[in-house]
Amino acid sequence: MNIRKIIKQTEGRRLEFKESMPTNSDLTKTIVAFANDAGGDVYIGIRNDPREIEGIPEDELVATEEQISNIIYSRCYPTILPEISFLSINDKHLIKITVYKGSTPPYYLKHKGKLHGTYIRVGSSNRLADEAILTELERKKRNISFDSETVVEEVADVLGIDSFRSIFLEKTGEELTTQILKKLELTRNIQGIEYPVNALVLFSDDDLRNRLFHFAKIECARFRGLQSDEFIDQKSILTNISMQAEEVYNFVLRHINKGAVTEGVYTVSHWEYPVNAIREVIRNAIVHPVRYV
Repeated sequence: MNIRKIIKQTEGRRLEFKESMPTNSDLTKTIVAFANDAGGDVYIGIRNDPREIEGIPEDELVATEEQISNIIYSRCYPTILPEISFLSINDKHLIKITVYKGSTPPYYLKHKGKLHGTYIRVGSSNRLADEAILTELERKKRNISFDSETVVEEVADVLGIDSFRSIFLEKTGEELTTQILKKLELTRNIQGIEYPVNALVLFSDDDLRNRLFHFAKIECARFRGLQSDEFIDQKSILTNISMQAEEVYNFVLRHINKGAVTEGVYTVSHWEYPVNAIREVIRNAIVHPVRYV
């Protein structure tokens, strides 16, 4: 993208502007946060507020580039190798630091250690990672998803998944057998015993789900007017995740209007909003929840 268009963008998850060479701490926090997330670019020589190109003296570019490289190499762990380049616009010089998403997270500040030196990107700011995020970053390094982690508190055979079995039969026309559970990687064999993974527990109606994932619920509400002071309706959806999307969808349908129009000799009913799109939005929100907020 052209640099003139870039400098008109707002700072965010993958973009940061610095008027001059930042402090060592400020720079390295941003670098490890980008590496732990989706990568990003840091532009040095651009004032953020108001957005103006200040530039860096040409005779300082090489020394500044070496300083940046040394800071990142000596203070960040595991090793982060960014691309550092020089840009020019209106006879003013900028330094661009491109950090790619790292393959061996978590990345952290050496002198603070993993627990107190791991940062992640939230909007346009760097936030210290808590224990849960550290665990998630460790899973990424091992290429293991949260869904596939084994739960050893209860064996798969006694897990209450009757409602999930019914939904699976309804949607696929197949019985949810032990073999299918294995094929879908919803169970894992450890020393001859089949244990559920997190995903299967979330699909269950078992008390184990409530104990481990009491937060796996959806709160629905409709407010009067544009403020959140007064409820018209609200509902807590506490069912397993295979049923949550449909219950949220039904809640939304209760609060949107349905009208009728005449098309030729027929009267056709229409919802005021596209219900198929609403259902898809709800499903995506459940399957792909926002992280690090």
